Amino acid sequence: MTDDPAAPPRDLGAGSEKYKEKAVAFRVLIYVVVSHLLAGFIWLLFYLGEHAPK
Repeated sequence: MTDDPAAPPRDLGAGSEKYKEKAVAFRVLIYVVVSHLLAGFIWLLFYLGEHAPK
């Protein structure tokens, strides 16, 4: 059954250690970017609240 031409080709690199390392690095990059955006938004709220006309 491994020579079935109708079967989709398997991605042999999807389970490798190098693939997993890249996936973890990408996830860390996304988490860092999102956390900085959230912190910047919170900082902006404090800044605007401090400078709001009273």
